Amino acid sequence: MNFAKLKYYSRINYLLKDVKKAISGSDQDFTKGSLKKAIFLLSIPMVLEMIMESIFAVVDIKFVSELGADAVATVGITESLITIIYAISVGLSMATTALVSRRIGEKKNRDASIAAFQAILLGILFSSIIAIPGVIFSKQILELMGASTEIVENMSGYATIMLGGNGIIMLLFIINAIFRSSGDAAISMRVLWLANILNLILDPLLIFGIGPFPELGVKGAAIATNIGRGTAVIFQFYLLFSGKHRIKLDLSILKIDFKVIRKLIKISYGGIFQYLIATSSWIGLVRIISIFGSEIVAGYTIAIRIIIFSLLPSWGISNAAATLVGQNLGANKPDRAEKSVWITGKINMIIMGIMGIIFVIFPDFFVKLFIDDPVVVSSGSSCLRIVSFGFIAYGLGMVLANAFNGAGDTITPTKINFISFWIIEIPIAYILSLPFGMREEGVFLSIIIAEIVMTILAAYLFKQGKWKLKIV
Repeated sequence: MNFAKLKYYSRINYLLKDVKKAISGSDQDFTKGSLKKAIFLLSIPMVLEMIMESIFAVVDIKFVSELGADAVATVGITESLITIIYAISVGLSMATTALVSRRIGEKKNRDASIAAFQAILLGILFSSIIAIPGVIFSKQILELMGASTEIVENMSGYATIMLGGNGIIMLLFIINAIFRSSGDAAISMRVLWLANILNLILDPLLIFGIGPFPELGVKGAAIATNIGRGTAVIFQFYLLFSGKHRIKLDLSILKIDFKVIRKLIKISYGGIFQYLIATSSWIGLVRIISIFGSEIVAGYTIAIRIIIFSLLPSWGISNAAATLVGQNLGANKPDRAEKSVWITGKINMIIMGIMGIIFVIFPDFFVKLFIDDPVVVSSGSSCLRIVSFGFIAYGLGMVLANAFNGAGDTITPTKINFISFWIIEIPIAYILSLPFGMREEGVFLSIIIAEIVMTILAAYLFKQGKWKLKIV
């Protein structure tokens, strides 16, 4: 009995040491040794990073919900626009992950650093192109999205600030991808901790005008978010130039390399369109839902924020799969890369399955944490319950999609998303909600259908193994 207890405590102690190692960061070579340990060491900081990102979304909507349905709808409609920025950011992040992880797997750290700097340059360029028209035409854009007159005239400042500060979002995504793909996932986690702590402090101060701070309403949420994320970006640059990590920037690297830029663009355009196809479908869904009023949009917005909160840790796990795929392909170990994906996929399905069951049983509880309006609660609960039925399938689907991306094959998941979200989701959402009279519930049901189709297609194409032959 004593021996059994000793063995048990030894395992617990070993697990705690690994958790500490994962959070503090390590020089682990993820192309060797136990795959389960590699997944664990990468996943812990990535999951914590994504939890921080999800807290960002939930904190904003929690404080904004106290301003009423119009304020929540403002955030929801603006977020649907920001998804275009997320699309570019994620696309560039995918390309960055593919190149940096492959170079790290080949033990070419300097080449990885060069690729990282070119990705940063591209992020600055794209964000500049978006910021100017975003600031000038924010009211007109909100009108096109079906926003009410109250939102357009009195709350457009939120959209103006978020679109104008899009470069902060883009750089945060890209530089965190640099750290994750190089194996320094713990750094990405710490960066988002910093951003979230600042956002959590500044949100109520600027929204409600506490103490010496001005009462800015929903616009205050945008300012708080940009300050939090902006500070995090400054910290990221400090770490890149400190020379203490796998990716190091110095004067010899700060130059344009058109060959690397062409590679990044070639990979990223697939990633951009991949994410843009998926997220633009959300814009389409918001446009359909807006027909039914601000309260319904508000309920949908809150439910989606709750869903994002639950999904982001799983995205963190799938990011671990992308890093392992890239590094192991770089080390010429394709079978190890494939095995890591299936193990990660099973873990993700279990986690998301548990979350799905909780949301199906207790949707009202979670929505009421944000708002008491009965119409908003009813709409949000319906969305949360229906969409959660597709969690298990999507748990595997997101891992498979990220595995393609980690290999540098961003075209395959782009095609999958086009079929799933444009050919299937949007038409079904329209047909079920309007001609069939299911209203917003028809839109929610279309989300499940699209995600199941996406997972089936991804599994079929992944098993064919063509991604193993991708050269980047």
